[in-house]
Amino acid sequence: MVQHADALLKEADPSRPLSGKGWKDIRNVAEYAQKHLHVQVVQIFHSGKLRARQTAEVLAEHLHPTKDVLVSKDLEPLANPMIWKKRLADTTEDTMLVGHLPHLQKLTGHLLTNDENKQVVTFRNAGIVCLTREIGYWTVQWIITPEILPQ
Repeated sequence: MVQHADALLKEADPSRPLSGKGWKDIRNVAEYAQKHLHVQVVQIFHSGKLRARQTAEVLAEHLHPTKDVLVSKDLEPLANPMIWKKRLADTTEDTMLVGHLPHLQKLTGHLLTNDENKQVVTFRNAGIVCLTREIGYWTVQWIITPEILPQ
């Protein structure tokens, strides 16, 4: 799970592309994930919003998913988290989701505790929360954020 990188405010640009900080942060995180964590994903999905698409594209450049980078409107900020909970239950492929709060927070709550209102991890812009599915339950494998990485 990835919260999109830092974006410009709506007042500066209504399409909300990544800011200079956002570009730097996501490139740093993606490079670290590839070189040091050896992250391999089959697919990357994003919400379709410009900031999520740009974040997903940078991740794809570094992680080289074996399938496409795809849009899923079910990753938008107010989307129903149960949709992705069901999709993830039906897949065995390593999948990366690039989205927004509060959706990612609610989905993670559902996966880890069956309660979307429980905040079990804190998402950061351009951060990756790696969850793994065991038999019948999900756990947090690791979390990286731009703030903990060398610049």
